[in-house]
Amino acid sequence: MIEGPYLVLVVLGVLGTGLVAGVFCAFSAFVMRGLAALPPAQGVAAMNAINVAAVTPAFMMVFVGSAVLCAVIAVVTFVLWPDDGKVELLLGSGLYLLGSFGLTMVANVPRNETLLRLDPGTPEAAAHWPAYVREWTFWNHLRTAASAAAALVYVLALT
Repeated sequence: MIEGPYLVLVVLGVLGTGLVAGVFCAFSAFVMRGLAALPPAQGVAAMNAINVAAVTPAFMMVFVGSAVLCAVIAVVTFVLWPDDGKVELLLGSGLYLLGSFGLTMVANVPRNETLLRLDPGTPEAAAHWPAYVREWTFWNHLRTAASAAAALVYVLALT
């Protein structure tokens, strides 16, 4: 049974990865569909505004804080070798660190940066928009699944 301060870390890990999964799920379920339904200039402008607005202390605390927390859980798990939930804790940490945080850095952020450099009203932006929506959403689906799976695996470690 996981207990004491380690229990608090894992419960916070469940909450953080679950919150991030929820944000990503909202984008996959309806935000990107709504943006894709707009004329390209409006979709590009709206997505750029969302990407700038997303970098707030509140969201970054949850997103980056969860990554730091997952790394701490992985190190503590590896170093202390707890009897219960070791595999689940390491798997949950890996899922979030690689499948959520890592994918964000290598797949979604570069696409966001490219989109931000485009003037929304140009033919170049209009031509780029459908591919951006398709690719960004694909990677977001994976981030959603990885974050949700991390939360689930952390919960399993507690049982």
